[in-house]
Amino acid sequence: MPPRAPPPAAFPSLDAYYLHHLRSCSTPRHAAAVHAHVVRAHPFPSLFLRNTLLAAYCRLGGPARRLLDEMPRANAVSFNLLIDAYSRSGQADASLETFTRARHSVGVKADRFTYAAALAACSRAGRLREGKAVHALAVLEGLTGGVFVSNSLVSMYARCGDMGQARRVFDAAQERDDVSWNALVSGYVRAGAHDDMLRVFALMRRSGIGLNSFALGSVIKCCAGSDDSVRDIAAAVHGCVVKAGLDSDVFLASAMVDMYAKKGALSEAVALFKSVHDPNVVVFNAMIAGLCRDGAAVGMDVLREALCLYSEVQSQGMEPTEFTFSSVIRACNLAGDLEFGKQIHGQVIKYCFQGDDFIGSPLIDLYFNSGCMEDGFRCFRSLPKQDVVTWTAMISGCVQNELFERALTLFHELLAAGLKPDPFTISTVMNACASLAVARTGEQIQCFATKSGFGRFTAIGNSCIHMYARSGDVDAAVRRFQEMELHDVVSWSAIISSHAQHGCAREALRFFSEMVDAKVVPNEITFLGVLTACSHGGLVDEGLRYYEIMQEEYALSPTIKHCTCVVDLLGRAGRLGDAEAFIRDSIFHDEPVIWRSLLASCRIHRDMERGQLVADRIMELQPSSSASYVNLYNIYLDAGELSLASKIRDVMKERGVKKEPGLSWIELRSGVHSFVAGDKSHPESNTIYSKLAEMLSKIDKLTATDTSGTKSDDITRNEQSWMNWHSEKLAVALGLIHLPQPAPIRVMKNLRVCRDCHLAMKLISKSENREIILRDAIRFHHFRDGSCSCADYW
Repeated sequence: MPPRAPPPAAFPSLDAYYLHHLRSCSTPRHAAAVHAHVVRAHPFPSLFLRNTLLAAYCRLGGPARRLLDEMPRANAVSFNLLIDAYSRSGQADASLETFTRARHSVGVKADRFTYAAALAACSRAGRLREGKAVHALAVLEGLTGGVFVSNSLVSMYARCGDMGQARRVFDAAQERDDVSWNALVSGYVRAGAHDDMLRVFALMRRSGIGLNSFALGSVIKCCAGSDDSVRDIAAAVHGCVVKAGLDSDVFLASAMVDMYAKKGALSEAVALFKSVHDPNVVVFNAMIAGLCRDGAAVGMDVLREALCLYSEVQSQGMEPTEFTFSSVIRACNLAGDLEFGKQIHGQVIKYCFQGDDFIGSPLIDLYFNSGCMEDGFRCFRSLPKQDVVTWTAMISGCVQNELFERALTLFHELLAAGLKPDPFTISTVMNACASLAVARTGEQIQCFATKSGFGRFTAIGNSCIHMYARSGDVDAAVRRFQEMELHDVVSWSAIISSHAQHGCAREALRFFSEMVDAKVVPNEITFLGVLTACSHGGLVDEGLRYYEIMQEEYALSPTIKHCTCVVDLLGRAGRLGDAEAFIRDSIFHDEPVIWRSLLASCRIHRDMERGQLVADRIMELQPSSSASYVNLYNIYLDAGELSLASKIRDVMKERGVKKEPGLSWIELRSGVHSFVAGDKSHPESNTIYSKLAEMLSKIDKLTATDTSGTKSDDITRNEQSWMNWHSEKLAVALGLIHLPQPAPIRVMKNLRVCRDCHLAMKLISKSENREIILRDAIRFHHFRDGSCSCADYW
């Protein structure tokens, strides 16, 4: 055995010398160096020194387990250190295994700290079963009577979600302190049991327990996360904070600002913020986030105030955090201030937050909402780690900017990256399928949602209803609606709008009555579906009655869409004068879209004089829109005024107004196939035109013997050739080639179907004995056996 080295002069012993160096260690390497020196120069280190070295390894990282194994003698402190270290690092199994080893080690007596550390490991990992076993052992050892272990038990049960057992342990405790009360209060907050939390808080006050920032912070968090019914309680809690003399605590100040903002009490939040002496960046973060929590409700002035607060953060020399930037970018997004948002983006890069996921998603939203797609993609690609939230932001941005195919591609890339989408991601992708009307792809995503355990989510069900309805399968939409366990206002609105778009007016109104009977309060979108149903079904009196009910019984203000539906309702019924008077009395009389609805009705009822005046009004309001020119051209053409129609085309050329090209598409097993008029780019073009010629030949034979008056007299021979090549006819021809006999042919079009194609679809459905479902820009048309579901009321 080597002789003991003398200690340095400044230290009374070698233990003191090494303890001094261990306390100053900041890295595992430093701790290992001291350890090596101890092994070489100190043959008889005390247990206290070994435990201190063990604590350094536990704190900094190192071979703590090996050191414990090599220690000639250990005590409860040694094991407690390792149990706690494993617990804090998330290694619950290793922590509990060390606890078991401590209980069976010779010469070691597990104490209250040992059991508290084991309970903390169960608490952090949510191991309720193991926690109950540790509880039982603590009872056998007679340790549950002490406040230290009982507090750990309350915290463990609360964190594992068993509030009933947590309350029983709390009530049975022989001694309680403020930690006991805080653990129970925070447990009820975490469980969302707001009423129980408030009762415990009141009991705590009656028991004379002093309030601290932790307990009050939990109560404030509860008030912030609950409904409006506890707004008065929130004010009472604020009073408790003041009485306790903690109103200057910045932690509580930020929590109360957040609480008032979430309750919609912005004036109280602002007043509290201004009363805080020397607020730090956390308080500023809470106020900025509160101001932009609901952009639609607070208005632009409040959003501007949020941006000004960020400037104040900078002027006071505070360093913004990722929460600061996230809230400010959201404010820029809601305010539509792209330029200020770009400046904030520059600040994000300056403070090295460009790789932060918490900031990446709001930045992507900012650029996508402003239509800057490439900037959004660059932000996404610059993130070192793309999580589900950022992928969802990308997919949502593509859907918002009508890049539906790109959204589906991103979804497949998300899956290929090994990430699991959440319900919001799936709902967004379903909306992309709805817009593309690709039912087959939508069905696959629905199956994926069901396999992932999201099938029962109401939001997923709502998206399925929308997807099936937009894809032309209203029966599937009804089945999905009936399978749902819970119907919210979105569910009812979706099923009502589905029937409205398919021309099933009476069914839509029946669902509305069922919705009212179910005590679900309709909103603006619900009534939009109801008015659309009445418009497409020719139910004028019912539509006007529901328009009054919306305002008088539900206090809903009509939007431009509601008013356009009323104009369409009156116009389709031939009440053009009433429709025009309604527009002039409306607050939306300067909106082109409402006049376009009247112009379409003028064409239906061949009112050329009124149509010309309405078209002039639209051209005055929106001279670059092609819709008014095209409608007026068709009105002149229907009236036989070819020279006037020709002049309209000349005016369009002079003004550089171009008609949006018609595009139709159909989904087959091989994918989505799209066409424009006269399109010959398809690989099966020759086969398609041969099938189209065959179809038209059958129609000619059918109309030659038809005495029902279905043949159109409005189409001249010169126009007929080009109309025969319209995009929807090409899509139908491809569907007839590839789809089996029982399958309906579903075709989607971006523009309103013309009269010739509408007539042709009726005749094709009869000659080919096939059901054809055509979605145009206005509604769905179901063609069966020579007739259409719209009954030519479109």
